[in-house]
Amino acid sequence: MHNQFMYEPKPVDVSNVELPERILKLTERLAEDVHDIWARQRLADGWTYGPRRDDHLKQHPNLVPYAELTEPEKQYDRATALGAIKTIIALGYRIES
Repeated sequence: MHNQFMYEPKPVDVSNVELPERILKLTERLAEDVHDIWARQRLADGWTYGPRRDDHLKQHPNLVPYAELTEPEKQYDRATALGAIKTIIALGYRIES
């Protein structure tokens, strides 16, 4: 068994990664996709929309289209998308369009 207090996350260092504007524009589309992937899995697991999160009833207020999310919820998805893009770059890959 693993000791949860011994776990030390070590994400890729992306502090020096700067993204050009054309790549930054990709972030919003990826954030929407991150949300859709999350929502699809929740729905497949039997969750439905509810006004507040209820794990017992499997209801969640964020089971709505990305455009209807609150700005803080969108920002969470944007941070996930941006982190993935920066990690790809930090690992030496290039994103071309």
